[in-house]
Amino acid sequence: MKLTLATKNPGKLRELKTLALSSKQNLGWVTFELAPDQFNPQETGHTFADNALIKAQEAARLTGSYAVADDSGIAVDALNGRPGVYSARYAEDEHRACLKLIDELQNVSEEKRTAAYHCVMILVSPAGEVLCQAEGIWRGRIIDDMRGSEGFGYDPIFFLDDYGKTVAQIDLAEKNKLSHRAQAWRQIEQYLLTRRSEFI
Repeated sequence: MKLTLATKNPGKLRELKTLALSSKQNLGWVTFELAPDQFNPQETGHTFADNALIKAQEAARLTGSYAVADDSGIAVDALNGRPGVYSARYAEDEHRACLKLIDELQNVSEEKRTAAYHCVMILVSPAGEVLCQAEGIWRGRIIDDMRGSEGFGYDPIFFLDDYGKTVAQIDLAEKNKLSHRAQAWRQIEQYLLTRRSEFI
């Protein structure tokens, strides 16, 4: 089975590839490929699921293979769930996005800065049919300074109370045990494993 990982975001690409390859002892019958150079879907959906489906179906159309895509973002409770589906378009780049979020929360007390990373991941057939939809949620809170150099996006300001660190201060291996994307991938992985005979 050939499975295309439908993303061009370098941070997501690294995480998805690591998650996928770390499962190869169980999914040795799956060949993972990256989205082709011409992969450039327009994320016009209003939900994470909408955008994940757009990306998965575009990857399947371009490659003729099974494809998996995710759409994810951060939802801040004090901002009524913003930036949410617009997380990647919240500012010109990731650094400015973190600064903008810190600025928006400057008058919000520490205990009310709760937030959650959300991820919806969708697996489609070569014809674009949805085979499995999975979701992961990772809770934390937003701090007012950037810490750490790992990860991407809002990781430097997304603080995990249980660890006493931001996501950008933990290594990728640890992140891949905890993250919203890892949670969703494990559901996709389980779907593939339980239906192996349908794919080979």
